[in-house]
Amino acid sequence: MIYVSPLSAVEDAVASLRPSHLVSLLDPETMIGTPRGIAPARHLRLGVNDIAEPLHDLVPPGAEHVSSLIDFVRGWDQQSPLLVHCWAGISRSSAAAFIALCALNEDHPEVELARLIRSRGAHAHPNRLMVRIADELLARQGRMSAAVEALGPGRAVWEGEIFSVPVRPGAA
Repeated sequence: MIYVSPLSAVEDAVASLRPSHLVSLLDPETMIGTPRGIAPARHLRLGVNDIAEPLHDLVPPGAEHVSSLIDFVRGWDQQSPLLVHCWAGISRSSAAAFIALCALNEDHPEVELARLIRSRGAHAHPNRLMVRIADELLARQGRMSAAVEALGPGRAVWEGEIFSVPVRPGAA
């Protein structure tokens, strides 16, 4: 399973879900250290702001960040959960979960994977820039971006609730 979480729930999620791998997507100034229970080599820390266009003094997600995410996810043995979080658990983390599903299910329709994310997290609103970059890196020919655009906005919340998606669509 892949779990998507806000930062506020990470400590409890690590304790209860016992993930083997963790992805943190936070702005560089608020990046966290590796939580107890996670091996440092299994913690991907991506210091990016939640923006879809470059803005003064902010770090937009770039190809190097998304490429690192794809490599990290493909190196995950899937024996224990993967936990992905950002500040609110809405945009960067749901984009990372969608990217992970696309990277691990190369022949599965993107629109179904995007709908799976939204069905499990009504508040999920994947970061468009991260998705656009992954779309290019995974050679999905615009289908990832189109799938996310077709979702429309997620349910408006200040902070998302933790949710899970199966690595293989159609699984539990």
